[in-house]
Amino acid sequence: MLNPSPTVDDAPTPPPADHRSARHATVCQVLHSLTIGGAEVLAANLARRLSDRYRFVFACLDDLGPLGEQLRSEGFLVEVLGRKEGFDVRCVRRLAQFARSHHVDVIHAHQYTPFFYARAPGVFAQRPPVLFNEHGRFHPDYPRRKRMLFNRLALRSGDRVAAVGESVRQALINNEGIPAERIEVIYNGVNLDKFTATEEVRESVRRELGLAAGDFVVMQVARLDPIKDHLTALRAIERVAKTCPQARLVIVGDGPQRQLIETEITRRHLTSHVRMLGQRTDVPRILPAADAFLLTSVSEGIPVTMIEAMGARLPIVSTNVGGIAEVVIEQTTGLLGAAGDDAAIADALVQLIQQPETCHRLGQAGYNRAHQQFSEPQMHARYAQLYDEMLRQAVRR
Repeated sequence: MLNPSPTVDDAPTPPPADHRSARHATVCQVLHSLTIGGAEVLAANLARRLSDRYRFVFACLDDLGPLGEQLRSEGFLVEVLGRKEGFDVRCVRRLAQFARSHHVDVIHAHQYTPFFYARAPGVFAQRPPVLFNEHGRFHPDYPRRKRMLFNRLALRSGDRVAAVGESVRQALINNEGIPAERIEVIYNGVNLDKFTATEEVRESVRRELGLAAGDFVVMQVARLDPIKDHLTALRAIERVAKTCPQARLVIVGDGPQRQLIETEITRRHLTSHVRMLGQRTDVPRILPAADAFLLTSVSEGIPVTMIEAMGARLPIVSTNVGGIAEVVIEQTTGLLGAAGDDAAIADALVQLIQQPETCHRLGQAGYNRAHQQFSEPQMHARYAQLYDEMLRQAVRR
């Protein structure tokens, strides 16, 4: 395990590997933490898939997280910078020192705060170039004048901006003041081969989870956070259960709202209809055991879990927010409703339960669309192309 110390302050940074001798440029991925989420999984898989072309190191502003522990065990250098509340000048300096010590050639900053710390005034001057990768937007989203000013001053000619969907791109234009011509869309991609399962495996997983053969299983894979709005999902399943008692909601994930959600399940007498599995590392194995996939977020970018569900041939029921409509084609690969509208979500689920042929048709169409539009090799090739373009431009300066 490389660099097991939790923060830069606790121990000296180890000597950098001689990446030049291996002719590998060093890419530093900067994130809040390496918990399990869309941006974090993308960052981890980029490093795993492209490690033959680049040397990857990671800098976490706040926490290590389970993915960080896993990446360390795989031999990747992961540093935790221990950011304090507010604007932490020392964290800026620690990031700069980390980048210099490890001869970083490109910084890949996931989300705005990591971008801000990577481009804080005077930290790196003209080098290294920064790829600002926006994965989603907070809710409510609105113009931020201070950010607009910072972005205008901080973005260098060699920096690049990538958005995971067109809706995210438009938000960067309208609410962050980034010129449209500087932003390109790179859709999230998934290793879809992991999400297929035989009928024997599906039945085995259902037995393991205590699900009966006749249950209609709706799976929701999302962090237990207010932005995912699990309470709407509970209200919807309460409605569905009145018409279709075989409905079961399986919630996968953990987060700050866990206790609230558990309390609400008990209050609504849904204990026989809802299973909470907590954080799972075997989502590719358990997802195909479901009959449909549910997402009730109030804000989203391009959710990786939704693409995974499509890879498992699950029809989608979701709120129509953010970039969801770029993934799900209404009435073709899934059914959409307004955020917070538990009645519409419930109606969509009942339709799938009562119309097996519709359920199958939407699931198969989603599977086809996922392979056509959201494959992992396509995504990785585009990020590699961006890295190479940034490196060539840096050499010319």
